[in-house]
Amino acid sequence: QVQLVESGGGSVAAGGSLRLSCAASGRSFSHYAMGWFRRFPEKEREFVAVIGGDNGKAYYTDYVKGRFTISRVKGENTVYLDMNSLKPEDKAVYYCAVGRRPVLPASLYDYWGRGTQVTVAS
Repeated sequence: QVQLVESGGGSVAAGGSLRLSCAASGRSFSHYAMGWFRRFPEKEREFVAVIGGDNGKAYYTDYVKGRFTISRVKGENTVYLDMNSLKPEDKAVYYCAVGRRPVLPASLYDYWGRGTQVTVAS
């Protein structure tokens, strides 16, 4: 049974940093893309970042470029999201996702975590 478990969420002051982690279990995802999405209240999930499994190439939504960094250890089922210079607008529930390709649409991802709350105080 595949499980994705996020950790590292919490509350931080504006300008602060957090590191999110996502550990996947149940099968190997070394060749899969692993990504992060977020959901604001009453909104659809939106793409944040994704990293490819084979080439390790990372993609980001424009809003987080230069502030967030996605990474993974080759051959392991863990993905990280280092979030720096956090803004109150980054407050959301962050979800880990695994899919066959590093794409933007949430509908193309096969597995999801339950999410972790990130709160940024102004």
